[in-house]
Amino acid sequence: MLDLAASTQILRLLAEPTRLRLLLLLIDEPLTVAELTAVTGLIQSRVSSHLGRLREAGLVQDRAAGNANYYAVDTARWQRDIQPLWGALIDQLDDTRVHRDRERAAEIVRRRSTRGGWAESVAGRMERQYSPGRTWEAMSRSLIELLDLGDVLDVASGDGVLAELLCRRAHSVTCLDISTRVLEAARSRLSSQDNIFYKNGDMHALPFESNAFDQVFVLHALSYTRTPEAVLAESARVLRSGGRLIVATIARHDHEATVAAYDHVNLGFEVEQIAAWLRESELSVADCAERAREPQPPYFRLITASACKP
Repeated sequence: MLDLAASTQILRLLAEPTRLRLLLLLIDEPLTVAELTAVTGLIQSRVSSHLGRLREAGLVQDRAAGNANYYAVDTARWQRDIQPLWGALIDQLDDTRVHRDRERAAEIVRRRSTRGGWAESVAGRMERQYSPGRTWEAMSRSLIELLDLGDVLDVASGDGVLAELLCRRAHSVTCLDISTRVLEAARSRLSSQDNIFYKNGDMHALPFESNAFDQVFVLHALSYTRTPEAVLAESARVLRSGGRLIVATIARHDHEATVAAYDHVNLGFEVEQIAAWLRESELSVADCAERAREPQPPYFRLITASACKP
């Protein structure tokens, strides 16, 4: 843990936006001074000066490779000391400029590789690199083809994003939401689908008989309740024997101001809480863990869980 003096020193150092900009690039990929100059458009002496300050502070390291000298983030110190501060500092950067920097850096890295094509140039960090048609949406839509979902309930469905994704592989999908306006948007959006149904209702008291669905999805709904255990118990009630409940929610955080803008009424959950509530609902927990971390500040973490009804 950093003491007050060390924290103050780092905050002073990173108060300069250019240093933040360089660090953001070096998190993704080791780069030379010449490459950083080409990416940012800054003069070489300025880049070198900032890198020198960052190196003196122990935030970046340099290593020789052939005739080149590559700079990279000191991963050990980053995870230990800097990560907690980064979310607050990164807000100073201009998103358009950061996006442009990353595109230019990716192109430089591709050109740098002389031993193979694009795949070889990004091996080991491929999930962070863009290539045409290779997106998380494309992957999700491909994986959906493996499923045979039966009758599906989407709790707090919103305007039908999940229903649109699942309906081709389900006998039926029912969208449940407390907002009639949101459900009307879903109807309009999915009007061409004849196996999607819409129900206005409260997720704490689902307006369905017990044992009505093969799959129940509770995705990002728990942020909007003060009694999440009641939502999970109701979701378990309407599951058929052998059915599955899928949960996705934000892990515990302290970004109250950020989530208030989205009408969240709690500050996320612990993995152990979610697992305990599922077991209390008489479900068999197959998996419950933190599975993802958002790449943008404030770096919300995602808990996913899967449980079956005996």
